[in-house]
Amino acid sequence: MKIASIQITHHQLPLDPPFPAAWDTQPRHKFPATIVRVTDDEGRTGIGSGDALYGFHDYAHLFIGQDPRHLDRHATVLDNISFHAGRCWPLEIALWDLVGQIEGRPIWQMVGGTGKRIRAYASFGTHRNAGDSAAVAVTAIECGFPALKLRFGRLRLEDDLAVLAAVRRAVGERLHLLVDCNQGWRMPWDVQPPWDYARALEVAQELARYGVYWMEEPLHRADYTGMARLRGATRVKIAGGEGTREIHEFYTLLERDCLDIYQPDVAWTGGMTQLRKLAQAVVDAGCLFTPHTWGNGIGLLANMHLTAGTVGAPFLEFPWDPPLWTTARRDFMLSSPIEIDSAGTLFCSDAPGMGILLDEAILARTLSNTARYV
Repeated sequence: MKIASIQITHHQLPLDPPFPAAWDTQPRHKFPATIVRVTDDEGRTGIGSGDALYGFHDYAHLFIGQDPRHLDRHATVLDNISFHAGRCWPLEIALWDLVGQIEGRPIWQMVGGTGKRIRAYASFGTHRNAGDSAAVAVTAIECGFPALKLRFGRLRLEDDLAVLAAVRRAVGERLHLLVDCNQGWRMPWDVQPPWDYARALEVAQELARYGVYWMEEPLHRADYTGMARLRGATRVKIAGGEGTREIHEFYTLLERDCLDIYQPDVAWTGGMTQLRKLAQAVVDAGCLFTPHTWGNGIGLLANMHLTAGTVGAPFLEFPWDPPLWTTARRDFMLSSPIEIDSAGTLFCSDAPGMGILLDEAILARTLSNTARYV
């Protein structure tokens, strides 16, 4: 049994109206998605998506002709490639999907078999005013979500706090509130410096007044000392890790007691092979593992299977910000979008692998020669 071919295609869904992402100073007129397909010599195809796989073509020969079931070997090679080129972990998702088809097992069983369901939290992606934010938060309750994540980063902290106050008044204790400060990384053109410890502590103290469950990325991702210090100075849980690039960095974060909530994304760092081990280490340390999933439905599915099948979590990120960000936009490459049930629960399929069914017609219409947000 061998890997016969690897196909990588880029796609861009036109966005009208544009999407004004809270973490990006430039409104997005297109939503890019990179699809990787790994086919074995018996005609089965595994599917992955996530990062753009920059530079992978130079290393494809390291996988062609190999047994797809040697997942530890493939994860090691991908880890090496990530040092020399881009982050190519969507290939590993596709390999797990392919091996699941070969073995006739869903990925949630392959990674541990702990469970196949997990509740979702609604994750906003834009900056609304206070009144509109409160109204959509009430809608989130009606949809069944147990928690909601707001985005900070407006021109004035006072405006961020006004939104938080309005949402808390509107929902009372019916929702856990999470706040993403987005200080851990920047878009390539954004030269604004991240918060320092004093600013992060000021914000943390305000969040505590409103009973915020976690504060996400309050400092740069490499500020280990600041994160550990902040964690000890506030009762608000500290979350982070979505942009952390290498698996060893997560173990450093653990060793230095930097975070309460660990948020690696299987499509960005480590893949299934490394993150299922990290998930157990995080839980063994008394912390929570609940990945970043802000991307498309394939990445969401992969993180669902990983988390539900290993250690579980109180809730998993579900990108949701209607009307500008809907499941139809997020999952345009799938034959049908991933949805929660009336209790806010996501269910992993029992189909082999991830059970992905692509919408080939939409993928043909959105084919592109670039993976950029343009």
